[in-house]
Amino acid sequence: MDKLKHSIRTWVQIASTALSNGYAAGFFKGTIYKGDSKLLCVPGLNCYSCPGALGSCPIGSLQAVIGSREFHMSYYIVGFLLLFGALLGRFVCGWLCPFGLVQDVLWKIPVKWKWKKLPGDRMLSCLKYVILGGFVVLLPLTVLDVIGQGQPWFCKWICPSGTLFAGIPLIATNPSLQSAVGFLFQWKVAILVVLLLLSLVVYRPFCRYLCPLGAIYGWMNPVALYRYEINQTCCTGCSACQKACPMELPVYKLPNTSQCIRCGVCRQTCPHGAIQTVNPLKRKNSSKL
Repeated sequence: MDKLKHSIRTWVQIASTALSNGYAAGFFKGTIYKGDSKLLCVPGLNCYSCPGALGSCPIGSLQAVIGSREFHMSYYIVGFLLLFGALLGRFVCGWLCPFGLVQDVLWKIPVKWKWKKLPGDRMLSCLKYVILGGFVVLLPLTVLDVIGQGQPWFCKWICPSGTLFAGIPLIATNPSLQSAVGFLFQWKVAILVVLLLLSLVVYRPFCRYLCPLGAIYGWMNPVALYRYEINQTCCTGCSACQKACPMELPVYKLPNTSQCIRCGVCRQTCPHGAIQTVNPLKRKNSSKL
């Protein structure tokens, strides 16, 4: 049963990746889909420039709005992030994000050493908030070109998902782009390679330490509609959930930390069935009784 539940998550990840990158012709033609659906955001990281992308990345869209010459608050993008954060929290990271799937696949490859986190994990975990505040918000807002336009600094200098799903496929199929490859692309590829290699030995290093979208959704984990609670009557504090958790979180103590990606391994592992999902509707009805 546990293997079945785990495979269900994998298939949901694959389906989400396929649906959000459904323009297969783009990978063969080396072109970007420009239909009306590009006006809409998808929940996970999904580069606008990916040849198969049918929607837009919320982080990329947020930077585009912040960096525009005539800045106006985008209620759609902010509302989109708040909506998915309030409904699902980092469930998006665990089940819907294409780059999360890539890291999960690499983690399954058997290698001699495996670590669930790096030394200095606590400090490194703060990097994603620095990237969110600095590269996603402050730099596009304050560092402007001659016409007063900001740049998408995170997408341009860091995002490994954009490099993997957009930069590499476009350059591979466009000879004109190949001649223009320079330091910036090499830098992005280097970041991607380091993260892919780390993913072999450390579980989801990008999600854990660098992802600004995960930082936003993580803030919403404690109040999201989909969240965990511990049945104190059943829980014995055996810490089996923490030992099984790929993020090595003390779920039995803190079931809704910002690092939890809602993969569900803790729930499958708990020998007492003490980890449950909150059902606000059921709770509301029972309170009326």
